[in-house]
Amino acid sequence: MRRGFNGNYLMIFFLIIMVVNSIRSGRYDSPGQWLFFTLISLPGIVIGITFHEFAHAYSAWKLGDQTPMAQKRVTLNPLAHIDPIGIIALVFVGFGWGRPVQVNPYVFKKNRRLANLIIDVAGVVTNLIIAFICTALLVYIQNSATGGGIGVFVLYNIVYFIVYFNIVLMLFNLIPIPPLDGFGIITEIFDLRRQPWYRTFYNYGSIILLFLIMMRFIALILVPAVNKIMIAFETVWSIII
Repeated sequence: MRRGFNGNYLMIFFLIIMVVNSIRSGRYDSPGQWLFFTLISLPGIVIGITFHEFAHAYSAWKLGDQTPMAQKRVTLNPLAHIDPIGIIALVFVGFGWGRPVQVNPYVFKKNRRLANLIIDVAGVVTNLIIAFICTALLVYIQNSATGGGIGVFVLYNIVYFIVYFNIVLMLFNLIPIPPLDGFGIITEIFDLRRQPWYRTFYNYGSIILLFLIMMRFIALILVPAVNKIMIAFETVWSIII
């Protein structure tokens, strides 16, 4: 994601609604279990967001834009990419965000659309690669850890959440609604900036996206897709390993 959400008051209202919904859904009915799985899921969240935003920054820098380097975003230091409110929201309501990487598109005098496309694709491709590679470790643990104790259980779940959250980030960011990468990708492929509705949709995209999340339309599509991809990855590695 290369652009943040608009409207602080809207975001606060949205987060309040999501917290209330989480409480009503029983998310915190077992505080100890919730805390345990929250802690072991944090590495997956941090790795997913950090590598996603780093990929945007690195690709923009390699293509000639010095903005990410000047803002110290061409780094794998999570502190450069984690938005405090975004990660708190992700932990407590299951939806969050990182610090969007700022890019100066006017630097790309030639093939500007191609450069923007590469930058947009970089984040989701990086999440895909991490998820696929870490699935190999997941399958290895499944095959080799017979009768393992709590340590194996914790390790398995940490790796599981690394795979899970990277697939979630990949699919979520491919949704073709601003400010997500999916909209940037189709914008560059089909040159949507020429369309009369582009600016209006771009400006109101955050509101549309938040509404779809709040009404759980995104989850209805995302959760089954994530599970299918994880099964496909595990099947491939089960054959290889």
